[in-house]
Amino acid sequence: MDTIHISNLIIYAHHGVAKEEQTLGQRFQLDAVIFLDAREAAAGDDISLTVNYGEVCRFLKAEMEKQNDRLIETVCGRMAEALLIRFPLIRRVSLEVKKPWAPIGLPLDCVSVSTERAWHKAYIGAGSNLGDREAYLRSAREALSSASGIRSLKAAPVLETEPVGYTDQPDFLNTVYEIETWHSPAGLLKILQKLEDEAGRTRAVHWGPRTLDLDLLLYDDLVTEDPDLILPHPYMHRRKFVLEPLCQLNPWGVHPLCRKRFRDLLEDLECEGEK
Repeated sequence: MDTIHISNLIIYAHHGVAKEEQTLGQRFQLDAVIFLDAREAAAGDDISLTVNYGEVCRFLKAEMEKQNDRLIETVCGRMAEALLIRFPLIRRVSLEVKKPWAPIGLPLDCVSVSTERAWHKAYIGAGSNLGDREAYLRSAREALSSASGIRSLKAAPVLETEPVGYTDQPDFLNTVYEIETWHSPAGLLKILQKLEDEAGRTRAVHWGPRTLDLDLLLYDDLVTEDPDLILPHPYMHRRKFVLEPLCQLNPWGVHPLCRKRFRDLLEDLECEGEK
């Protein structure tokens, strides 16, 4: 990964909790580290294949000045996310917003807040077995495609499968979505749960019928122990209705814990006769 460093970009803006900060304004200094793949640009000496740091500086200035925020945490996070949207070649950005001589009634040189945002690859399992199943999956796909902080959605072909676990219910339509997102796993989970709620999802029966089921399967190679969000999904390697569409998108991907390719995991299940 290559980097572009921008140091002490000076911008006059109106951010802060104090009234005088909002009305009179003050000087801010910005540092940015941009992560990208610049090999093709370097080989061809072609600025169109990299990120123009002059354009980045002008964009940061405009973004800094377009609204007044109370917290520099808000400023920093908002601008880092805006950079990822504006410049598609940026894979990750580290941004620090400095406030020199912050008005706290004590002598100090500077207060600063830094943040990092990056595009992460995630896989989402989607299923429905109540109502208009096709419409629920289509609506979920459209909502994810248009959600802030999500891009490059790819969808596997939809397949019809028999229920697993609680079997006294209608057959499912299942698919898997591949996305890039800057949201954290917890933030992405909230988006998925909101879409389920909007589809009228109820959770009366474990593994029971549902209008829409959205499971976060994988988030990069992250492994978590949080009981509210276990990654990778604890059952995905034993579910044919997950692995089959997943292999349509990424057959050579490797499960972070099993250390086996998705294609090989699917073949293992088929040999065992699993659903």
